[in-house]
Amino acid sequence: MGSGWDDLELDVVEGSDGRRLTTSISPMWELAVVPQGGIVAAMAVRAMERVLNDPSQTLRTMTAMFAGQVAGGPVVIDVTVLRRGRTMSQLTATVRNPDAEAGLTAIAAFGATRRAFEFTELVMPDVAGPEGVRGFRDPLPDGIDFEWERDPFPFWAEVIESRPVIGRPPWEDFEAGPGEVAYWYRFDDPPLTGDGSLDIAGAIVMCDTMPGSVGQKLGPDAGEWFAPSVDYTLHVFGPAPPGWLLAHMRARHAGDGYASIDCALWDPSGPDGPRLVAYATQVMLFAFGR
Repeated sequence: MGSGWDDLELDVVEGSDGRRLTTSISPMWELAVVPQGGIVAAMAVRAMERVLNDPSQTLRTMTAMFAGQVAGGPVVIDVTVLRRGRTMSQLTATVRNPDAEAGLTAIAAFGATRRAFEFTELVMPDVAGPEGVRGFRDPLPDGIDFEWERDPFPFWAEVIESRPVIGRPPWEDFEAGPGEVAYWYRFDDPPLTGDGSLDIAGAIVMCDTMPGSVGQKLGPDAGEWFAPSVDYTLHVFGPAPPGWLLAHMRARHAGDGYASIDCALWDPSGPDGPRLVAYATQVMLFAFGR
């Protein structure tokens, strides 16, 4: 793995019986005031994988609770095995800064492949492919008469490329509509597994980008707000290629200062058509600038 993804190479803390690990969060993951929550959740999953040490059991579901901010720099990860089974195991992991009482706590189930039924009821939206679609890194269209400050955070400039295909990008006139967006995503330096597929950390990071669907519903006149995560749940359905994936996000409800959102992550290149890679949900809270 390249720069940034090296943060997932964890070290065992001496004398911890292998269940306390440490690493450091690089500046490239910074978003607003803290690192992107997806990479913190990915660290928790990687730590649980290390402690479980059973390649036949892969991540099936994870729920993370953001009990405290996790700042960039050194972090420690404490892992507890709730149950280790022959075909399914459950673990928890907490990622926090060394001097913090709380951080991100995740609970996850890892399971082997089982005999079962197969179907997918969700349908990938019919959108233009990523080639030829204007992305957030591209120059503004001709005739656009406003100054748009590109996102200053390296996460969007150096980690992941985004091209919108549902919802209003900032260079287009706003039209009121549902809280729905879809983006083509591609990593500049994708994390890969031994067989060349996208590491599960990639899906965890991609799906933790849901507040844009709320912004689409509210429009550009809603004022200055941002959306810290309360929780984050991810269901994993299979490996994905390292290229373009489609993240389809919908804001389901907002009220009492919170919003509920979901995300379907699609691989468009499946041999039998688009394939659902992962499904995520999230509750976020509203915070406002002065």
